[in-house]
Amino acid sequence: MALINEHYLKLTKNYLFADIAKRVNAFKVSHKNAKVISLGIGDVTQPLCPAVIEAMHKAVEDMGTRDGFHGYGPEQGYPWLREAIVKNDFLPRGIHLSPDEIFINDGAKSDTGNIGDLVRWDNSMAVTDPIYPVYIDSNVMNGRAGVVNEQGEWSNVCYLPCSEQNKFVPSLPDHRVDMIYLCYPNNPTGMVITKEELRRWVNYALKNDAIIFYDAAYHAYIQDEDIPHSIYEIKGARKVAIELHSYSKTAGFTGLRCGYTVVPKELTAATMDGKQRLPLNPMWLRRQSTKYNGTSYISQRAAEATYTPEGQQQVKETISYYMSNAHLMLETLTRLGFTVYGGENAPYLWMKTPNGISSWQFFDQLLYGAQVVCTPGVGFGPSGEGFVRLTSFGYREDCEEALDRISSWQH
Repeated sequence: MALINEHYLKLTKNYLFADIAKRVNAFKVSHKNAKVISLGIGDVTQPLCPAVIEAMHKAVEDMGTRDGFHGYGPEQGYPWLREAIVKNDFLPRGIHLSPDEIFINDGAKSDTGNIGDLVRWDNSMAVTDPIYPVYIDSNVMNGRAGVVNEQGEWSNVCYLPCSEQNKFVPSLPDHRVDMIYLCYPNNPTGMVITKEELRRWVNYALKNDAIIFYDAAYHAYIQDEDIPHSIYEIKGARKVAIELHSYSKTAGFTGLRCGYTVVPKELTAATMDGKQRLPLNPMWLRRQSTKYNGTSYISQRAAEATYTPEGQQQVKETISYYMSNAHLMLETLTRLGFTVYGGENAPYLWMKTPNGISSWQFFDQLLYGAQVVCTPGVGFGPSGEGFVRLTSFGYREDCEEALDRISSWQH
């Protein structure tokens, strides 16, 4: 008989955002005339920029001609997009990559969940806490995470707390680990990491023969010139790090789906007997060639358009829109007496719940008191308890109205 993968049974019954939707829907049933505004929305709201739309129209026209039609594309992505990525995202920062080190995907989430395929199931792992749930859940599915306790901590995961006490800068593990997940600018806290701090991680990985999975999905939101956009700005990182990128929040591709992963040719891992070190770049290509059919031609042409002069300017304008929302939220909520972090180099704000109440308690109070939705911080890990995540991806008018409601509710 067929046997199920019982590791799936260890997962919580509902994904965090499904639990939120359930509670919001229950509220709407009993408050039919209420207008609920979400400040916890993880999706973007601004339309695709004109340069992207124009490129997509041209790509669709290509597909309607004999000479311009594209069927299966290369699993690694079209060379013209990979070359544009190298030229625009890395060369200006003094980072020299080969297009063969770039792998186009359908958004960072897929590769974030699948990148663990490259290493053994029993590799030890460390994560910053709080953290994007996919990092943990994908490792639960393949048996790497172990079992969970009542506090929501997995037995085979080394948690690196990010709290007010350490100014949200995680300490290095106090023992050796094989895999490390880092995300900066951080989801959910909205905090960033300096080059000096990032150098400590690279040096740790070099010393301990570890691999860093570096999620840089929000790098375009960085406002401070001294904050690194890529881990490859640090010497030696090419030997220890895989970097994941997305156009979802950068250019509004949440419904279009495109991103990329960097697997440097210098990155290697050992065989079980320790007698060989093999490069991971060709292994990832083999994995993608087997399990992935490539990102659509239309989506890749759209991504390419974000690197044109017009596209770059238009994307910056959209990011500026979201960041002005973030600045307004940070200023207003701080003035109202809340303790708020982030929102300066990222579209996320990390707000402390008042009077020590739990994340879900504050979620319910805010929903029923102001008809505003946030995201409970505990859903991102044990260290997220006592905080909620807010995002700046909403419409400006909704953002302003939500802040007015919170102000009235507080008083």
